[in-house]
Amino acid sequence: MELLVFGHAGRAVLMFPTRMARFYDYENWGIVDALQHKINNGELQLFCVDSIDAESFYNTYIAPAQRINRHLQYEEYILQEVLPLMHEENKGDYFEVAGCSMGAYHALNMALKHPLLFNKVVCMSGRYDLTQHVTDFKDLFDGYHNEDIYFNMPRQYIANLTDDAVLNSIRNLSIIIAVGETDPFLPNNREVSQLLHDKGINHDLFIWGNYAHRPRYWKQMVQLYL
Repeated sequence: MELLVFGHAGRAVLMFPTRMARFYDYENWGIVDALQHKINNGELQLFCVDSIDAESFYNTYIAPAQRINRHLQYEEYILQEVLPLMHEENKGDYFEVAGCSMGAYHALNMALKHPLLFNKVVCMSGRYDLTQHVTDFKDLFDGYHNEDIYFNMPRQYIANLTDDAVLNSIRNLSIIIAVGETDPFLPNNREVSQLLHDKGINHDLFIWGNYAHRPRYWKQMVQLYL
């Protein structure tokens, strides 16, 4: 799979793309350029990965169980190929994971499942339970549910986290969640924020004016939060 790397040093950021988007979209939308100063100064190094959402969550030609299995294969690619590459290219010890829209889902899910691999997670305009039907956004598993789906939906599994070692690892993360005040996913973001709060997990929830689910807002968000 293809990816793009921007920068030579600094905090390493794994950037997940938006829904069914590509590894070059953040560059095309000007989001990378919005971080040019930090990148050029060696403060930030971006690793923009590709998406297989069209083969997993949005592939209606295969059964829901196959959709989540394809996602798990994608997760293994990130863990076994991308993260080792990041460590090879970046000699620092501060790793972040971030994303916008569907990328925010990927980022939060990855960070919560593997908190020891990251120092920080930044989620912008995300949806953290893909089984929920929200306005025009349908349940991506058509009512089907199994253990794999449960363990990949942050809104579902956060509430039942009880292992102190896991919780303490998550508590060590810096967690930033940003969403627009008219974004249809705002209630989902508030619920996830409350679940984190109930587990004693410190985080920041920032609610932006308007819809804020567009590249022109994300360009501002990355400057503030990455």
